[in-house]
Amino acid sequence: MKQQTLIIVKPDGVLRGLTGEVISRFERKGLKLCAAKFQTLSKEVAEKHYAEHNEKPFFSDLVTFIISAPVMLMVIEGNYAIPSIRNLVGGTNGAEAAPGTIRGDFGSSRSFNIIHASDSPEAAKREISNFFNDNEIVSYELPQQNYLFEENE
Repeated sequence: MKQQTLIIVKPDGVLRGLTGEVISRFERKGLKLCAAKFQTLSKEVAEKHYAEHNEKPFFSDLVTFIISAPVMLMVIEGNYAIPSIRNLVGGTNGAEAAPGTIRGDFGSSRSFNIIHASDSPEAAKREISNFFNDNEIVSYELPQQNYLFEENE
């Protein structure tokens, strides 16, 4: 089942020079990059992105952090992209995330955990639309596609 999802390499990942490592891990898994942009988010866009948390005590800190430095925004696509990426990303708290995951290898805490990844198809659709227009997302096939998934998947 082909899915698209939003990935954000957060300010700590960008400032630590980990953007290429993150992209590389997705590509090695057989997922493809369909859109990318590097920017510093406005407060308004950050608040819209994190709107589901606006009543929580950490909302203000979350917004302040995500707008503190540039981020890399990406749309990644592939068969079962959302669960595959969630497994690659690891648990929210970098200090507790499994070794071998992005957060387990590079995250240091719940706040400094390198990356955001959509957690469901509904969230992915909403989050992608916060940052990308349809004409910014490129559709293409990978040459190795036949060697990544069986036809019935």
